[in-house]
Amino acid sequence: MSAYIGVDLAWGLGTARRAPNETGLAALDTDGTVVDAGWARGVDAVTAWVLDHLGPRSLIGVDASLVVTNPTGMRQVERQVGQRYGRWRVAANATNTASAASAGALLLDRLSDAGVPYVSDTGAMRERTGPVVFECYPYTTLVGVEELGYDGERPRYKRLDTRVAAPVARARRAVAFDDLVHRLRTTPLDPPLALDTHPLTRGLADPSVLHGPTHKHREDLLDGVLCAWTAAFWERHGDGRVQVLGRGPGLPSDPPDTAGRHPALVAPARPSQRPTQRPDR
Repeated sequence: MSAYIGVDLAWGLGTARRAPNETGLAALDTDGTVVDAGWARGVDAVTAWVLDHLGPRSLIGVDASLVVTNPTGMRQVERQVGQRYGRWRVAANATNTASAASAGALLLDRLSDAGVPYVSDTGAMRERTGPVVFECYPYTTLVGVEELGYDGERPRYKRLDTRVAAPVARARRAVAFDDLVHRLRTTPLDPPLALDTHPLTRGLADPSVLHGPTHKHREDLLDGVLCAWTAAFWERHGDGRVQVLGRGPGLPSDPPDTAGRHPALVAPARPSQRPTQRPDR
């Protein structure tokens, strides 16, 4: 059983000839201990892993579009990621009901069928009486938590920088990944995160390799940890240090789905990443 569960979900469902990409998974206790970590392929396997690790009030953070109601274009939450975090070179992929990348919606259906509801506001998160699931995005966590020190822009630990030669880009990506892991291991964080308490997450501190698939394998696991820690951060700090994109009075939002669920993304935020409040006239 775990207090916080993170899912870096592979958005595609795969095909009859090609298995889905790996999903990175992590489960944390309240003291930051990594209870378990690993990978799974496909929504059914991911659902089984999550259900196997549920505690009485587990808070589950998923990096994927869970509630999608717009038929075209992008969701308001994705627009707001760019508006609030674009200065840090953080943007979100567009999703709509025509997207092939629909694993998030399917995972939400599976978890809902298993009695795990979706939450999209801090009040509902606080008042939960059982496990719940929400949507998050590791990049907003990394630049929104000031203690991690990404004051200028996001760490480039994922995709290759196409502005430089591939060997240089792979080397820079490896440096960025190792620096991120070092910050997570050495920065005093509240709530805590103890990567060294599980052999797989402890192994993230090993020097990165340049081989692309191996890097992606490690990156998925790290993002799973970040999703779980985002859940812990939300519970610890609530609205004081977290904003819910896609929700809020007077702010643009997408319509709810047939179950009444609103598209929303939980994102740690510095004061400068919040919407500017216009004074009453």
